[in-house]
Amino acid sequence: MRREIEEIPGVVANFLDSSAPVLDATAAALRSRDPALVATVARGSSDHACAYLKYAIELTLGLPVASIGPSIASIYGKELKLANSATIAVSQSGKSPDIVGMAQSARRSGAISIAITNTASSPLAEASDFTIDLHAGVEQSVAATKTFATSVVAGLALIARWSGDTALAAAVGDLPNSLARAVACDWSEMITALDGHSALYVLGRGPGFAIANEAALKFKETCNIQAESYSAAEVMHGPVAIVTKGYPVLGLAARDAAEGSVADMTHKLAGQGALAFLTSDRAGAARRLPFAPTGHPITDPLSLIVSFYGFVEALSRHRGFNPDLPVALKKVTETL
Repeated sequence: MRREIEEIPGVVANFLDSSAPVLDATAAALRSRDPALVATVARGSSDHACAYLKYAIELTLGLPVASIGPSIASIYGKELKLANSATIAVSQSGKSPDIVGMAQSARRSGAISIAITNTASSPLAEASDFTIDLHAGVEQSVAATKTFATSVVAGLALIARWSGDTALAAAVGDLPNSLARAVACDWSEMITALDGHSALYVLGRGPGFAIANEAALKFKETCNIQAESYSAAEVMHGPVAIVTKGYPVLGLAARDAAEGSVADMTHKLAGQGALAFLTSDRAGAARRLPFAPTGHPITDPLSLIVSFYGFVEALSRHRGFNPDLPVALKKVTETL
C-alpha cells in the first residue's frame, strides 16, 4: 500500500500522457450527443470517485448527475429510460457482474456508455462505447489508492475537455506535481492522538464530501476504526449527539467555496471538546494538518485524500494491523 501511494504522482502523469486520444474522442461524442443527464454506476471506492465526479460535472457543466444502484439491472431486472443520457461506470477490475449488467442495460436503453477501468480488456470495457484505461499498472494492495486517485483524474480530464474549461485542464495537467507535494504532507501527529479511539467522524462538503466518504472507508478497511463520513452541513442534524469530550473529528476542507463551512463546523466541534483536526489555515480550535493546494477548487480535494492515504497506512501499522492484508477482504469483489 505504501509503495502504491508513492506511485500516485507518476501513475497520474502516465495516465495523462497515455490517454489523450480516448479522452478527446469521448469528449467529442459527449458534446455531439449533448446529454441531459449523467448517470454513474460503481461500488466501494469507485463509487466515491463517482460522487466526486458528480460534483465536478454539476459545478462545471451544470448537468444533473444521478447514482444508479447496480442491483436495478442485476437483481431487479429493470431497464431504465436513459436514451438522452451518458452513463459513467467505474470499476478497477471491470469484472463485477452487477456493474457490467447495469452498463449493458444503459447501453441498450440508448445511453452513451463510458467505462473508467484499470483493465482495458474487461467485460465492462466490452459493454461500453468508450473505455478510459487508467494505465495504473497492477494494484496489489487490497485497499485501493492509486486506482482511486487516477479514476478521479480520468473523470476530471474528461470533464475539462467536454466543457472546454481551460483552467480546469491546466490544473489537471499539473496534478502530478500537486499530488507529489500531497504525498509529502506529514499527518503523523494524528497517529498517536487516535490511540485508544475506535470511532470517529470525517467531515467534508461538495467534492470534499466524496473524499470524506473514501477516507471513512479506508479507516474501516485498514484500521478497524468505525469511521463515519458526514457533510459539514448535516452533522448537526443528529450525529453531533455522540460527539462527546475527546471524540475524534477529521475535517477535510479544500480550497473551494465550502472551505468555510467545513472549517467552521470542525472548529465548533473542537470548541465543544472534540479532538478535531482540520486541513485549513482558517484559525480556530481544531488542530491544523498540512495540505498541498492544487490551484483549482475542483481538483483541490483530490490532494487531501493522497495525503490521507499516507497517514492511514502508517496508522494501520501503528495499531498493529497489516494494511496490505485487511481482515476478511479480498482485492476483487464480484457482486450480483
